[in-house]
This record gives sequence, structure tokens and C-alpha cells, in this order.
Amino acid sequence: MSVPSSLTLPKCPDRPGGDPSDPAGARPGFLAALRSALREIALVAVLFGVYKVGRLAADGHVDEAFRNARVVWDVERWLHLPGELAVQHTLLGWPALVEIANTYYAYVHFPATAACLIWLYLFRPAHYRWTRNVLTLLTSGALLVHFVIPLAPPRMLTDTGMLDLGHLFGPAVYGNPETDHFSNQYAAMPSLHFGWALVVAIALISAIGGRHRALWLLHPAITLLVIVATGNHYWLDAIAAAALTGAAYALLRNYHPDQLAPAAAPNPPAATPAEGAPLAGALAEAAPSAGALAEGAPLAGALAEAAPLGGALAAATSAVSAGAAATAVSARAGSARAGSARAGSVSVTLIRSAAPAEGPTSIPVAQLVTTQAPKVPSQRRTSL
Repeated sequence: MSVPSSLTLPKCPDRPGGDPSDPAGARPGFLAALRSALREIALVAVLFGVYKVGRLAADGHVDEAFRNARVVWDVERWLHLPGELAVQHTLLGWPALVEIANTYYAYVHFPATAACLIWLYLFRPAHYRWTRNVLTLLTSGALLVHFVIPLAPPRMLTDTGMLDLGHLFGPAVYGNPETDHFSNQYAAMPSLHFGWALVVAIALISAIGGRHRALWLLHPAITLLVIVATGNHYWLDAIAAAALTGAAYALLRNYHPDQLAPAAAPNPPAATPAEGAPLAGALAEAAPSAGALAEGAPLAGALAEAAPLGGALAAATSAVSAGAAATAVSARAGSARAGSARAGSVSVTLIRSAAPAEGPTSIPVAQLVTTQAPKVPSQRRTSL
């Protein structure tokens, strides 16, 4: 039988999921991505609107808010927490730092959170959904606390010596509580400034990692010092925010991106043709499921001496690739066989394997066979 003129190898996709030219495996188009982004923006806007309306609805309990402020102040002294007044007086010794602290409180809170969400949406979609859900639970829990525990911030407790640094040095976030109808200034507990900063740090640590990932914790640490020094929050406000953040992460622990990501299957080792038998190795790669057919008697022991081609084919009969059938090479030596050549000749037959795998890549056999056959001793001549 004749040797096949070419071998057809199976096609290997450029990336998981199929051929990159296949429309089914292509990434979503621009319009689909735009619609998804607009849906997320609308969702975040609605959640923020609900939160603002809820804060305004919780407004109006002024007397209760000041009573709760006195209780919080006394509890902090009982717990021996650092006094907010001492932190503020330390900051007042650095007028430039006062303005930096006010600016940080006014202009870093929302932009930093928004920038984190946008980056996660673009480059870490799974972390984005996880972080968005955590922020939703945290903010909802904070809104509930605002209804239950209205609390005046420490900057309003003027008899304790606390000052409103925003109004004194600027920039100021809040106006006069009696005329400011766009914010609820009696919703100090918990501090969403600190809670959101903590979520941003955790999200970036989880999504980016790296040796210096702990540096992201500087954002909540600076935020904590700023909200206390400027007189906008108590220490207990930050502790309550941290507790709500921990509860939100606990509720969503099964939705962490590392747990949702499927385990990647290890890549099987590439089959390497056996040394000295490139033809047999290539056939095993090209058609791993091909069955082996053999004609005639087993391989004669005299084949290696009888013919140059026989020596090369005898070396090609080693088994390759676990689970694949070996390509059979048979030869007949002798002078009396029906259908054989003349006496004294050796008939060598290569049995072609089953149909090769389909695919676009074809490699001529002549390029695969590189090993030269051994020379025949001069004492003995044979003919093919």
C-alpha cells in the first residue's frame, strides 16, 4: 500500500472558547458593552438617589440626635478611646494640613469610590459585581441605622470645645443645618466615608494584589483621621461602619470572585515523537484515535539487515502517546509467497492508518522524515 502524501493535523484554537474568527466566540460589540455600562450607571444612580431620599426622610429628630451624641461621647470616654478634641487640636497646629483634610473629606470620598468601580467594571468584572453588591448592602444597613439612631456630629457639640473646621478654614461640605435641605447632618453613625473607603481598599487589594497591596489601606486610614479631626464623625461611627462592612462581606462570602471562578484544567503535555522515529511520532499526533492494522507475519528479525527502508521502519515501531494505537509496519522476507516480488527480494508494506483528523493544516510526509536510513553492507545486496 502507498504511503500518504500528507498528514492533516487537528486545528488548535488561538484562545479558549473556539476559533477567534467564529462570531459566536467573539467579544460583545460596542453597542452591547455600552448598554451594559448604561445599565450599571443607572443602577448606581438609583441606589444613590434612594439613599439620599432616605437620609432626608430620617431628618428632623434634632433633640434625639443631640441626646444620642452625648451618649456616644460618654461611651467613648468610658472605653478610653482617644478624644476627638485632642486630634483636632493637633491638626490645628498645621493650618495647611487643615485645608488638606477638609479637601480630602469634601472631594475624595465620591470620586475615589466611583473611580474604583469604573476600573473594576472595565478590567475586573467579577470583582466589580462583588464590590457593587457589598456597597449596596453597606449603604442599606447605614440607612437603616440613620432611621433608628439619629446622631449629631461632634462639630455641633460646641460646649465640648469641638470646632467646625470646614466652615472656619474651608472648603465646607455642609451649610447651616437650619437652611440646608439637601443633606441630613444628623446621620453621623455609621460613617460611610470610612465604610466606602474600606470597601475600596479591600476591592483593590483583592483585584490587583502584589507585594505592596497593603498600601491601599492608606485610603481608609487617612479617611479615619480626616473625619475625626475635622469634627464630622466620632470614633464609634467608624467602628460601626467597619462592623457593617464586615457583615456585608460575610453575607456575600459565597460570591467572592475566587470562589466563582472555575478551576482551570491543566494542559495535557504535548506528545513528542520518539527519537529516531519521527514518522511514527507524527502519525500518533495526527490521528491519536486511529486503529492499527497489520498484514502478514510479524516483523522479521532479518528486516534491519535486509533493506535500508526496513531498518528505518523497524525503529519506527515503538509505542507513542498513551491511549493511541501504534502504526503497524510489516514486512515479508523470503522467496516463496503468492503476490510477492521475484525470489531473493524483500517486500515491505506500510499500512496507512485510519482517516486523519480534519483540519486546515497539512504537512508533507517528506518534511517529517528526517532520519537517514543505515547503509547496506557491501557483502549483501538486496533489492526492493
